[in-house]
Amino acid sequence: MILNHLWGLFTRPDQEWEAIRQEPNTVQRHFLTHTPFLAALPALAAYWGVTRVGWSFGERGIIEALTPASALQLCVMFYLATLAGVFILGKFIDFLSITYQDEDHTPRGVALATYTSIPLFLAGISAAYPNLWFMMFAAFAGLTYAVYLLYEGTPILMKIPEGRGFMFASSIVTIGLVMFVSLMAITVIFWSVGVGPEYTTLN
Repeated sequence: MILNHLWGLFTRPDQEWEAIRQEPNTVQRHFLTHTPFLAALPALAAYWGVTRVGWSFGERGIIEALTPASALQLCVMFYLATLAGVFILGKFIDFLSITYQDEDHTPRGVALATYTSIPLFLAGISAAYPNLWFMMFAAFAGLTYAVYLLYEGTPILMKIPEGRGFMFASSIVTIGLVMFVSLMAITVIFWSVGVGPEYTTLN
């Protein structure tokens, strides 16, 4: 069932992580039934927000936005980068798991990366109303719960002691931060070669 773990991760995360562990561990079951749909939410919200709502600067009352073509290009790139980021993070988790797991080395990294990303995808809906403080609050809430899911789910899903699970989860957070910084650097490179935003004014 598509998105069958969404509600459980917010209402009973421990039991849901255990249920995820008991399921067949395939990319089809976990990644493809969740990430493509959830990653589309912030991309679609951002397209609406930056083309239809826009944002104003100063006291002039002028509302600026992106042109539809520019917004579409950037949102599609963001969507594809999100899919790749979750999958690559999952593979990094599998690589690191060899250090922390004693017996069971089943590669569950993609599942862990997929489900811990859900709060971030939902928080991304805030991009439909591109107000800085509103988006910062939503991002903080989503990131907080994503980190909670990571620390709570790592020892359960990967079947390792809680002490090792804490260190493992901390390593995953570090990798996630490195990937985020790398994405920002790649974005700057793309902008420098002309793949950047084009602005317009809303009436």
